[in-house]
Amino acid sequence: MFAREQPADEGAAPRLGRDRASLITAVAVIGLGLVAWVGVIADASKAGMPGMETPPSAMDHGDMADGTGSSVMSAAAFLVAWGVMMAAMMLPSAAPMIALYGAIHRHSGRTGQGGISVVAFSLLYLVAWLLFGVPVYGAQLAVDALVESSPAVAGLLPYALAIVLIVAGAYQLSPLKTVCLRACRSPLGFLMARWRAGYLGTLRLGVAHALYCIGCCWALMVVLVAAGAMGLHWVLLVAALVALEKLAPGGVVVARAAGVALVVLGLLVAVEPSLYGVLRGMTM
Repeated sequence: MFAREQPADEGAAPRLGRDRASLITAVAVIGLGLVAWVGVIADASKAGMPGMETPPSAMDHGDMADGTGSSVMSAAAFLVAWGVMMAAMMLPSAAPMIALYGAIHRHSGRTGQGGISVVAFSLLYLVAWLLFGVPVYGAQLAVDALVESSPAVAGLLPYALAIVLIVAGAYQLSPLKTVCLRACRSPLGFLMARWRAGYLGTLRLGVAHALYCIGCCWALMVVLVAAGAMGLHWVLLVAALVALEKLAPGGVVVARAAGVALVVLGLLVAVEPSLYGVLRGMTM
């Protein structure tokens, strides 16, 4: 899946991304992301972004009669918040890919070749990130359970965070990160190299796009949860970093610089565990 992208024949393809419909698609995607940002900021201003420190969890409702029902509601509340946050953070940087997909889809449709709609292509992307939130929530419950059963585990959390930061930083410097990032930074090349007509072909294309994006950004999202407790400061910081990596000139250099910074931060936390509380207290 994560193969190195091959140069594509881009002779007439750039024109596909310059039509009026493509511009409307891009504006709509960015607009949806901005609406999601309104929700993220509104939630943060009311009660703080639900995250690793104060998420809705089954343990918060342990005394309730219907434990199973409360657990399901807590998981649903977390995933809704996670989904809105992912839409806010990821949709704007995915707008070029989605708009180009729409242009090529319309062009191929005129030749009688079907494919999934632009809406379905976008939903595949969001659903993939929503599913990524499931193990995040499961990890939260596991950590809560360990701390609850053995308070001594709480003393190890700073070192666990240090490991997370170092691993995430190392991934930022890895060849796999570079391959995934280059695919995200070159939507035209990605689509032209992988385009297959028909519903099944475009469905696979949408899944591949989502997986490449997750491959590009998963480490930053883990840092967002583990270090920042999904606080608004961290959400804004990681969203800005994702946008710079994917859209700005020199995005690969930005990714590597972030990797070095994460490794250094992880080492500092390992040496000075009190930084754990400082990092997780960076909320609005």
